[in-house]
Amino acid sequence: MSKRKIEIMDTTLRDGEQTSGVSFSVSEKLTISKLLLEELHVDRIEIASARVSDGEFEAVKNICSWAGENNYLDKIEVLTFVDKGVSVDWMVKAGVKVQNLLTKGSLNHLTHQLKKTPEQHFADIKQVIELAQQNGISTNVYLEDWSNGMRNSPEYVFQYLDFISTQPIKRVMLPDTLGILTPWEASSFISKVKSAYPDLHIDFHAHNDYDLGTANILEAVKAGINGLHLTINGMGERAGNAPLESAIAVIHDFLPEIEINVKESSVYKVSKLVETFSGVRIPANKPITGDNVFTQTAGIHADGDNKKNLYFSDLLPERFGRKRKYALGKTSGKANIEKNLQELGLKLNDEDLKKVTQRVIELGDKKETVTKEDLPYIISDVLDKSSSYNEKVTVESYVLTHSKGLRPSATVAVKIDGELFEENSQGDGQFDAFMNALNKVYKKKKLALPKLVDYTVRIAPGSSTDALCETTIIWETENKTFTTRGLDSDQTVCAIIATQKMLNII
Repeated sequence: MSKRKIEIMDTTLRDGEQTSGVSFSVSEKLTISKLLLEELHVDRIEIASARVSDGEFEAVKNICSWAGENNYLDKIEVLTFVDKGVSVDWMVKAGVKVQNLLTKGSLNHLTHQLKKTPEQHFADIKQVIELAQQNGISTNVYLEDWSNGMRNSPEYVFQYLDFISTQPIKRVMLPDTLGILTPWEASSFISKVKSAYPDLHIDFHAHNDYDLGTANILEAVKAGINGLHLTINGMGERAGNAPLESAIAVIHDFLPEIEINVKESSVYKVSKLVETFSGVRIPANKPITGDNVFTQTAGIHADGDNKKNLYFSDLLPERFGRKRKYALGKTSGKANIEKNLQELGLKLNDEDLKKVTQRVIELGDKKETVTKEDLPYIISDVLDKSSSYNEKVTVESYVLTHSKGLRPSATVAVKIDGELFEENSQGDGQFDAFMNALNKVYKKKKLALPKLVDYTVRIAPGSSTDALCETTIIWETENKTFTTRGLDSDQTVCAIIATQKMLNII
């Protein structure tokens, strides 16, 4: 019996980047795009929204340039808007050939947000589709808030589908925008749409607000869906999107009649790199990619595994490029680094490889060894330094003291636009003293520093006391929340590096 093919579209770089505090650099976006298409073998990737920023435009242009050279351009998609052709012009300049046009999938959104009639909205959509076609751009359409549309205004949804089925589009994409669907609703609603429009290619885009994303994906596939939108690690706004890693495992194990292209054995490699680039930790108990999912702790389980694998299931770690673990209680040339990167399933261009090699040598001067597990952190640090901001602020020097019985103190010299400032202060810890001294400098300049809202330190799993640390700090201003990272073998130095990046961003 021939299998039914389902397309997998990854939207980590567009919808996933809407995760609070996440912003991928141009280099990071290109690296992830390459991995998704060449390593993970997803069918399509949605990489950005049109018109967002100059940085986003640069990232999209770079990805499209690479994709064009490697015959992937038809797999690159960008979210666009019904805006009388402004998005289309943006796409033409960036080199994108597929637009995912955001339209209204519920009467509520149409009436209260656009304040238009269905006929007016359809006329605007038709105009954008025609303009895109004239510019060699193919169109998929999103029905924003479709799930609420099916609940509260199904007549409008089917009126819209009657219209859109007459247009030269490739796919109709049905998002559960607010993550409200139950599995039986996902099944019922999609079945109704597929029954009424059997010739339309229908995608389903699930959110995870009720932790039902994967269950809804399963029901959507059973109901006849043609494509799925997923993100690595379930990244996305609010509670995130349906996670790619869980969805493909469920399809492989429970729907043998379905065929997908995704390469399971590459899931973990890509997942860990996205974790590093995003700064969003994978929970230890997360299915498929969490640290604990293939770790047996209880002695009885280890005993059972020794006796005919009594605690094994079809969910074997080797499928995802991992190994089963049993918990026990509680020097460097370019070629060498390339070999280690190969083991991690990573590939860098020559320029980035040189930068990583130099960074490894620098870090090797501070500690005896740099392990394979340290490399994703080093890559993230090097690519982050390739970001678009100009370094106008540098921490020239500092002295940190910590003595028993005395409050920690710091003396800091900071150069701002070529002018050197020096201050000292005390604090509840060395980094607090450093920040207090820095605040004195900025008060002199009559400037305010952002509020530190989260501070995380981590080392590569299995590392020792001389391990590389990565410090991730989330900062908040009146206008935005953003994240910076620092990498060093000293925790406080990590934080200072991350802080210097913050000073240049603001």
